[in-house]
Amino acid sequence: MRALMKDKPASGAVLKEIDTPKIGEKDLLVKVKSAAICGTDVHIYEWTKFAQDRIKPPMVFGHEFSGEVVEVGKQVEAFKLGDRVAADTHVPCGHCFQCTTGLQHVCRDMKILGVHTEGVFSDYALLPASCAWKMDDSLSWDTGATMEPFGIPVHALAKIKVAGKRVGVFGCGPIGIYAQVIARHSGASMVIAVEKTEERMALARKMGTEHTLNFDKCDVVAEINKLTKGHGLDVLVELAGSPEALNTGLKALRRGGEVALVGLFSGVVPVDLVEGMIYKEATVYGITGRVMWDTWWAAQGILTSGRVDISPVITHHFPIKEYKKGFELAKEGKCGKVVFTFD
Repeated sequence: MRALMKDKPASGAVLKEIDTPKIGEKDLLVKVKSAAICGTDVHIYEWTKFAQDRIKPPMVFGHEFSGEVVEVGKQVEAFKLGDRVAADTHVPCGHCFQCTTGLQHVCRDMKILGVHTEGVFSDYALLPASCAWKMDDSLSWDTGATMEPFGIPVHALAKIKVAGKRVGVFGCGPIGIYAQVIARHSGASMVIAVEKTEERMALARKMGTEHTLNFDKCDVVAEINKLTKGHGLDVLVELAGSPEALNTGLKALRRGGEVALVGLFSGVVPVDLVEGMIYKEATVYGITGRVMWDTWWAAQGILTSGRVDISPVITHHFPIKEYKKGFELAKEGKCGKVVFTFD
């Protein structure tokens, strides 16, 4: 099969022919239909310190995907040939304290598909059945491939009751835009997006976000206070992974407000805890991944409701042989989701 490999500890990747993986008794072999580029994949492609600390080449990378089951392990009972599946990319151990108390998504010995195990930028992917989600028949392959990132803000905003509240989302990457969509879907009275890239701000507006602020071109706190008539943000969702964005958002947060920290920061973050959190008695949630499988049921319910269409967030498709074009575009950030196809 064709597979996009991180073949050596250096920038770049190579598309090559390798053997189709052999399944274990608890695995599925999946014919990949769509696979999306995540920020983690860009780190791996660029060979940043994040990747250097986690990846052991040579290996296939990629983790956001959907496909058709073509082989089923002997001990697997919940799936059959022809099933359409997406994947929760967290591979839990199944027996630690977290896994046995409903917290599989923060398993103590967690492995990540395409990071610690072989990934999915290939014609076929090996998937533990314990991480497979059976997609509703109404969902497209592209939507299935993006259910994993869509589930992250579903998880985040399930922590906070946003109905009737003023919500600020810092970051208009795909997950940030998904967060804005979910906030509106959940009844937020106002959604304010803050971003630096004009292309992503335009995509946020296309997806229905009424208020967009350019971080570099205005006084964000003053503008938020103007929009909220001095009330401030009830809810701050940080998805930029930027210390400056976080501290700005905390200044705009009202006293007694709530914060969801979702974006991943590149290092230690200096934060004014006293003024930004303690004196405000802010409630702060750290968010990672999706709850298995509560978030997936909620996400699929939203996507099949007929009231939410996330397909415009996928702005570009490339056949896997044109992977270099896909990664160059993803690195620039002037896009939504970039999806590889495998026909």
